Amino acid sequence: MKAKTLLLTINLDHIAFMSCNPAVGGLGKGHLVKELDALDGEMGRNIDATGIQFKVLNTKKGPAVRSTRIQADKTRYALRMKKKIEEQEGLRVRQGTVERLIVDGATVRGVETQWGERLFSRAVVVTTGTFLKGLVHVGLEQFEAGRMGDFSSVGLSQCLKDLGFEIGRLKTGTCPRLDGRTIDFSRLEPQHSDDPPRPFSFLTREITGRLVPCYITYTNETTHEIIRSGFDRSPLFTGKIKGTGVRYCPSIEDKIVRFKERTRHRIFLEPEGLDTQEYYPNGLSTSLPLDIQIKMLRTVNGLEGVEITRPGYGIEYDFVYPTQLYPTLETKRIGNLFLAGQINGTTGYEEAGAQGLMAGINAALRSRDEGNFVLGRDEAYIGVMIDDLVTKGVDEPYRMFTSRAEHRLFLREDNADLRLTEKGYDIGAVSKERYGTVIDKRRKIEETHEMLRSVRLKPTKETLERLVNLGIEGIKNPVTLEELLKKPAVAFDDLKRIDSRLGAVEGDIAYQVELNVKYRGYTERQRDMIERTRKLEDKKIPADTRYEEISGLSKEVIERFSKVRPFSLGQASRIPGVTPASITALLVHFKKKGII
Repeated sequence: MKAKTLLLTINLDHIAFMSCNPAVGGLGKGHLVKELDALDGEMGRNIDATGIQFKVLNTKKGPAVRSTRIQADKTRYALRMKKKIEEQEGLRVRQGTVERLIVDGATVRGVETQWGERLFSRAVVVTTGTFLKGLVHVGLEQFEAGRMGDFSSVGLSQCLKDLGFEIGRLKTGTCPRLDGRTIDFSRLEPQHSDDPPRPFSFLTREITGRLVPCYITYTNETTHEIIRSGFDRSPLFTGKIKGTGVRYCPSIEDKIVRFKERTRHRIFLEPEGLDTQEYYPNGLSTSLPLDIQIKMLRTVNGLEGVEITRPGYGIEYDFVYPTQLYPTLETKRIGNLFLAGQINGTTGYEEAGAQGLMAGINAALRSRDEGNFVLGRDEAYIGVMIDDLVTKGVDEPYRMFTSRAEHRLFLREDNADLRLTEKGYDIGAVSKERYGTVIDKRRKIEETHEMLRSVRLKPTKETLERLVNLGIEGIKNPVTLEELLKKPAVAFDDLKRIDSRLGAVEGDIAYQVELNVKYRGYTERQRDMIERTRKLEDKKIPADTRYEEISGLSKEVIERFSKVRPFSLGQASRIPGVTPASITALLVHFKKKGII
């Protein structure tokens, strides 16, 4: 967007360093990465170039919930991303720890580093990860760190408190790393890449890098007994850890307490890269003492002689309750100050990347006084996530799932570029080249639909025999190829054998056309629902509304409205505890005032 930008980071060598599992995507998360890519973010291209195992999850389910996940070469992922950042025109990179924000009245003016250097700007985006007063736990030992091997950020956390922000405490964790030379892979179940591997980025045409498998193994009752024997030295159960952990990605000690009926838990052994022997045992996040970690690992099939290269650990960190933000991710308390990532109570690289993109876009727009860029719940998973954060808040680390999106049939991975690239181009966030590819894709889709509508099959003897040979039920009346494609048993590939011209249609175009035809009834119903919902979204609430003056609202609802300060009736309706009667009361009040 050509905004003159400075990136300040604690350690230049750790840009894009994957401190947890070295992978991008997964259920729901893959949708975020596709949307990031559609808006010209780098994450999709970076993982395509450095991925070592490619999988599409949920392939046996409907297209709305299929998600891509790619295992990364951890070192190459970080090095390539750092190179891209250093090559980015208009972006400077500096090493330094921000100790405090420079604020004038209710507007941020810049930052001050630990060396007393004062740097001024039109907008500031804070993306602190787990570094805000980060505290690492291994057993009963604890020490300050943003992650293992990096300093924590203490001054900035206190600065945010002094500015009046409501701060909370969360906890996450990571797994021990294992020496691959001490793993018996012959006893494990390999998990190979899809063939052919499907990339994340819409611009990636082919995956050419070397691919390697991941492996599956399981814990057992003996493993669980050893884990229980360490509870008296676990920071999770002795009260050392105060923060709330990730419900959907619990530590192994938390799993065996919450799921007592399970006799085993699955572990994915994931390579950390092509040039290292280290493996990441995904599913074994832990903060148990090191001796317990070693004992439990050696009870697992294939890991009987394993050696740990780095211990697993838990980490606590401060975050800012996200109901203190606008949907642009600008803070309500301090103008031109934007927060993104784990500071807002989320977890994962994908959630952080998507927020960073949106905060960056809005910071660039704000620096030029050019309005806001907000995506609705019906437009993107990014919109769902941000609306959830600023409307409902968090009481545990937030993770994206497909189930969070009520319009997920529209918000598929495969159509993220068709949904978002033009929007990004209109605000200057997307290159002309990428925009051109989407315009071309849209044209090809429409041309293919036109071709299917123009070819009509008549129930002649020759046609019926042809359909039988293809395993397709016969027809009684004339039908177009598009009408034939509506049948559940008919695929686009079948049509290619009926009309040879369709053989030239590219795979991604054929996929879009087939989904458009087969799901048209569902999507039309969902579109009607979106239109009804959008009427509430269009009704804006003045920022200075005094809810205590509105009759018909309970004290509880007044308190919730006053805390969140919803920007529209749509957002107000999604605040937990708000009833339809409360929304009616708002409507009546604003109509009387002539606001709506």
